[in-house]
Amino acid sequence: MRPGNLEFGLLGQLLGHSFSPAIHRQLGDYDYQLVELQPEEVEPFLRMGRFRGLNVTIPYKKTVMACCDALSPAAERIGSVNTLLRRPDGTLYGDNTDYDGFRYLLQAAGAQVRGKKALVLGSGGASLTVHTVLADLGARETVGISRRGPNNYKNLDRHADAQLIVNATPVGMYPNTGVSPVDLEQFPNCEGVFDLIYNPARTQLLLDAARLDLLCSNGLGMLVAQAKAAAERFLGRTIPDRRVEEIIQQMERQTQNLLLIGMPGCGKTTVGQILADRLGRPLADVDHQVEAEASCSIPDLFKQEGEEGFRSREHQALCQLSKLSGQVISCGGGIVTRRENWDPMRQNSTVIYLRRELKLLPTSGRPVSQTTPLEELYRRRAPLYEKLADLTVDNHGTPEETAEEIIRRLVL
Repeated sequence: MRPGNLEFGLLGQLLGHSFSPAIHRQLGDYDYQLVELQPEEVEPFLRMGRFRGLNVTIPYKKTVMACCDALSPAAERIGSVNTLLRRPDGTLYGDNTDYDGFRYLLQAAGAQVRGKKALVLGSGGASLTVHTVLADLGARETVGISRRGPNNYKNLDRHADAQLIVNATPVGMYPNTGVSPVDLEQFPNCEGVFDLIYNPARTQLLLDAARLDLLCSNGLGMLVAQAKAAAERFLGRTIPDRRVEEIIQQMERQTQNLLLIGMPGCGKTTVGQILADRLGRPLADVDHQVEAEASCSIPDLFKQEGEEGFRSREHQALCQLSKLSGQVISCGGGIVTRRENWDPMRQNSTVIYLRRELKLLPTSGRPVSQTTPLEELYRRRAPLYEKLADLTVDNHGTPEETAEEIIRRLVL
């Protein structure tokens, strides 16, 4: 929106993915709006707009500096502004609270920076903050990687000895998920990977890092910590440090999908609907998405395109649904059999395995269950369900009891 008058808000270009309003609602009782502007609109808005304070995000953290009448020592030193304050005399003051946020991210993750070589991917305003924090924490060397600079993605082999990698680019961010800016296999000495993106919760870069058993963290902690620092400047008062972790946990609970896996007929759709109703979330069913896209039922799709055709459509449907936030997602029983589905399942979801006795599982209307003995399907799939699940729940009682057990164990 382009408000004429507002109290506080976030200035950027594409903000549909932002968690900032939800975070600021928990930091204070003030109005906080999203302000989407095109580049040519930024300076006129800042000169004429009536606001008390703004946060600034991609791609304007450098742009707004020219509009500031004064800069904080931190903003001047870093060369980037992410917080604007309208002072009583009408002048505009630029500050940088990303510094507080990124420092918090590293400390909360337990990252050891002193004496290490770090690669910083990106050349925007956030990358400048990252370089400054790393230097202040004693990094031996920080190298900025950009598309066109002397250190770029075509000569990364120069820096195969990097020990820390920080992604300060939008590569992998919602809605363009599932891609990574670098191949971590190129960095055998890497110890830690940090992605400033927070949506999805696990970018492809972080999924790859976890697979290599590297220390890793997304950008949610940075987002909340910098928001707290900005809110303190907006309101002119101190906010307890404990609020950062409390808000992080609350945001994770609200935004993580609950993705249900398990054998055909184990109750995923039924339990999923109860969870959705109890939690006030949308229910998304991967099989229903496939049927809608194919304009036919799953059994008919198997007849027309075979299992390979179905699995391809299933993967596409999963990728569409799993990038969303705050959903309950019910998956088909065989979705775990394709490795290409594992990362989309994990990128934004808590994966819940609904386990049910074989004798209670129906096979009618389920193409694979009718052609392959149920015991054989279970033998193949059970290890995969267990491998991928963050939580396993037995569905031996009523669906309502199972849903309540999930809510209780996840503290939702």
